[in-house]
Amino acid sequence: MTSYAPRDPKTDRLLSPGNTVFALIDYQSTQINSINSMNRHQLVQNIVVTTKLMQAYHIPIILSTVNVGTGRNQDTIAPLKEILGDTPSYDRTTINAWEDREFNEAITATNRHNIIMAALWTEACLTFPALDALAEGYDVYPVVDAIGGTSFGAHQAALQRVAQAGAHPTTFAQLACELQRDWNRTDTVPAFLQSMTEAGKFLRL
Repeated sequence: MTSYAPRDPKTDRLLSPGNTVFALIDYQSTQINSINSMNRHQLVQNIVVTTKLMQAYHIPIILSTVNVGTGRNQDTIAPLKEILGDTPSYDRTTINAWEDREFNEAITATNRHNIIMAALWTEACLTFPALDALAEGYDVYPVVDAIGGTSFGAHQAALQRVAQAGAHPTTFAQLACELQRDWNRTDTVPAFLQSMTEAGKFLRL
């Protein structure tokens, strides 16, 4: 049982903590309350656990909101704010986060070519920056069970559109396993197990 050494993040074809950035876009009450593609309570649980996973693997988090500064919208929901602490938040007026200078520059500054992306709604605030990032050579991984649309059809159509453009839809469980990769990486095993339990992926006997 001899594991190879961890791959070089620059050449690793899989997601790893060293080649990935997490874009967390528009998890605000107005958006949450308009989701109809999945249970809203489950959506909040899934995005919280996904964010905790990113923190456990020390993946940079680029947080963004829309229209907080204009007074038209509320800030990031409390369950996320509590765990994000002093993570900078880039407020925008653009629907497409990629068209906001501060958000765009924050992504670029990480020098990571893989973007794990979670945004509300799937059909707009996920789709538009995903398409732009793909066009600029990034690899984009929407976390399909931590995002949602105004209807199930809108959610599915948006995922199909970004996948056809080259995005790689993933799930929370797949993401967790891809980042952990090897049980010999014992520093992150407790966080992996905790996140899977919180996400309800382990049976409670």
